[in-house]
Amino acid sequence: MEQNRILDLLNRVKNGETSPQEALLCLKMQPFEELGYAKVDHHRELRHGIPEVVFGAGKTIPQIVGIIQALEKRGNGYVLITRLEPERAEELSAQLPVSYDPVSRIAIFGKKAEPSSSGLIAVATAGTSDIPVAEEAAVTAEALGNRVARLYDVGVAGLHRVLSQMDVLMTARVVVAVAGMEGALATVIGGLVSCPVIAVPTSIGYGANFGGISALLSMLNSCAGNVSVVNIDNGFGAGYLSSLINRIGEEKNEASS
Repeated sequence: MEQNRILDLLNRVKNGETSPQEALLCLKMQPFEELGYAKVDHHRELRHGIPEVVFGAGKTIPQIVGIIQALEKRGNGYVLITRLEPERAEELSAQLPVSYDPVSRIAIFGKKAEPSSSGLIAVATAGTSDIPVAEEAAVTAEALGNRVARLYDVGVAGLHRVLSQMDVLMTARVVVAVAGMEGALATVIGGLVSCPVIAVPTSIGYGANFGGISALLSMLNSCAGNVSVVNIDNGFGAGYLSSLINRIGEEKNEASS
């Protein structure tokens, strides 16, 4: 049915009955595939520039396999599966060929995309304990075709550590700042660079950290105007958003050249 709609659109463009732009818009609005337990969006890449990503937590392995197979049949060369615990990743790998990173808890089905943007995304953490969330951001950004520089354990408790990375920070198109405790790293970096900074509060900290709420509130109240904030421990969201920003920057550079 969908193939017939696409052929009809192509014929309408060929006959001058509609413009290519109108046809593309129509394709973007095409319906999803109904699997019963999931509605697989095959046109997300047309709308967002990035294919659908599978959130692994709470899904059964057969459900994840079914979604991946549906995406593969429609031409998706790779699929990201986030928040997948090691034992469940082992179950998945017994049924499908996936690569798995236990730190970020991300599995990738298919071949990871080669870097397609010259822009750099810098992922910085305040401490070593923040690395799992940072790796979720870094692996996501890399899987979506971005170059990533990791700057780990550069928190404000030793300000000279982040200052020693100024050469990388100043050349980055986007910075992802990952911090728990009081979450000050994002504001410090925001005050040093001219690019967008995506702040990621983590649930790392002592009792008054309230599971990341203190870092979240600190980042939301940042006095640096170039800082935006995602939810607590949302490394995937930061990696996804940083990729979108990086691609926008690439498009602007191409348009001006």
